Amino acid sequence: MSGPDAGTESLGGLPRNFTRPCLLLLVSERPSHGYELLEQMRSFGLIGVDPGGLYRALRSMERGGLVSSKWETSPNGPARRTYRITVEGLDWLHAWAGSLRESRRILSAFLDRYEAVAGDRVGGDTGRA
Repeated sequence: MSGPDAGTESLGGLPRNFTRPCLLLLVSERPSHGYELLEQMRSFGLIGVDPGGLYRALRSMERGGLVSSKWETSPNGPARRTYRITVEGLDWLHAWAGSLRESRRILSAFLDRYEAVAGDRVGGDTGRA
């Protein structure tokens, strides 16, 4: 095995489908339309989210009962679909948050130990060949 991307295990990065809990959190804060949600994803540090993927995730979550939507008209433009979280979506969001808390605990333990070993070395260079 060579380098962080070798093998089948996914190292680093975000959990699979991380956009889903982000979307659920955003619509739990306030009902929103797709473009607004796309813009708000930046608040999580997620830049360059694929709009098509975001809308597919929203439609999938609606089919799964996690969000609901309805068309709302606007005097300033075309009607837009506005998404709201459901009770089932809130339950799912709470479960994701619990899982992420546990991941944060495990990652913190790893990083604390790593930093103790790496010390002041820049980039984690251990001096080994």
